[in-house]
Amino acid sequence: MIPSLGGIFFVMKFYGNIRKMKASIGEEVNYFLPLFDNLNPSEEIFMNELIGQTISISYSGSINCVVSGKRIKKTYGDGMSYDAFKSSPLAVESIIRPELSKIHEGIALRDYEWEMKHHLQPHYVYLSKTAGVKVGVTRTTQIPTRWIDQGAVEALIIAETPYRQAAGLIEIALKNHILDRTNWRKMLQNNLVDNDLYEVRENLIPIIDDELSQYVKKSETISQINFPVIKYPEKVKSVGLDKNPLIEEKLVGIKGQYLLFDNDTVFNMRKHTGYLIELSY
Repeated sequence: MIPSLGGIFFVMKFYGNIRKMKASIGEEVNYFLPLFDNLNPSEEIFMNELIGQTISISYSGSINCVVSGKRIKKTYGDGMSYDAFKSSPLAVESIIRPELSKIHEGIALRDYEWEMKHHLQPHYVYLSKTAGVKVGVTRTTQIPTRWIDQGAVEALIIAETPYRQAAGLIEIALKNHILDRTNWRKMLQNNLVDNDLYEVRENLIPIIDDELSQYVKKSETISQINFPVIKYPEKVKSVGLDKNPLIEEKLVGIKGQYLLFDNDTVFNMRKHTGYLIELSY
């Protein structure tokens, strides 16, 4: 609630379809929640300002596919209908498994123009500390967004490749020796290992195949990321809109794509992409 000069409190209300939170980095991560009128942007809320306040998220019961705009009962991927998930380049298999990309050979898995734009581009192979240390792949233009979305507090580039498949092949070699997934519960508790990323990188470099070792980067420094969190949960309990269409709790932090509440519940914003909600405070 926002106080007026006369001491009267006003409730701020926003209505729209959820999209993944945007983020920018400074002394701490700044989060912005886009809300859409189906497929059209309508509002953008600066979420950091809500930390410390009680917020309400009310689910209307409607979900709209982020690709077609059609009303759907269930989402696949990030807010897609089943048909979109099976046909859209936004869900092409080489997103999850970058080693499958063949666009550098002129072969598209789903959409030639989209894959040329997104996968025939420079990519980083990186190490990030979310809870443990993991290896990952992303386009160079997606840094630091990718690290923020994962809830990483530290990250270090290990290689830069000219296209996606090469980065995926390096990742495959390394993930036999290091995790490639985030333990989201430990990440949200800020339960971190004490590993030094420089040391981990030096131990992993010899594993990379000679043909791919040309892409190794040793000059990069560790990136530090601070999240806007007052209190981390002791026992993480996930809450979602399908079973809880009204969530009304005190917001005590944001990490990754999760809202953290005072009662140790957490809300995955990205998982609810396409859901039509009213957010008020």
